[in-house]
Amino acid sequence: MAKIKIEITIPSGLKEEPIIYHIVKNYKVIPTIVEASFSTEMGWAILTLEGSREELDRLFTYFKDKNISINPI
Repeated sequence: MAKIKIEITIPSGLKEEPIIYHIVKNYKVIPTIVEASFSTEMGWAILTLEGSREELDRLFTYFKDKNISINPI
């Protein structure tokens, strides 16, 4: 099982969408929110993600499809 730390940037159009809920419901990944901030224009979060490499890759595809940028820390 892999454990990684990333920063995601969430566009304003998605601020009402339950991103963390989708992670838990649709992927075999355990997310931990380390820090987060949201405004009317955008949001960002630092997450620790734990799961298989395959599930993390699937999750990253979901982020990319939603235009959520991913930066490894």
